[in-house]
Amino acid sequence: MTALSRIPVLLLLMAIVASPARAQSAVADGQKLAFDRGKGNCLTCHVIKGGDLPGTIGPELKDIKSKYPDRNELTAIIFDETKRNPQTMMPPFGRNRILTEQEISAIVDFLQTL
Repeated sequence: MTALSRIPVLLLLMAIVASPARAQSAVADGQKLAFDRGKGNCLTCHVIKGGDLPGTIGPELKDIKSKYPDRNELTAIIFDETKRNPQTMMPPFGRNRILTEQEISAIVDFLQTL
């Protein structure tokens, strides 16, 4: 095996090793956004383990992965819950560009750990 032919193998190994770190980073970023009173602001309406001064307008956010095993459904709820429930009080975070798709994805990563 030449040095040049080993590069794809090394890149693959680096990606495998970096995956858990990247996933942990996304979860941490998602928690930070969810708890940020100026951005995700999830604590305004929801009780979330580890959060301070939670609201009670929305349901407690726990056992999320079992309630929403389809990641896309949870993403859609955060992006624009009014499509599913026109009477919701939840802001359409994606539609109104409060959060980017990447930020919503990070929040979903975090919520799936609850």
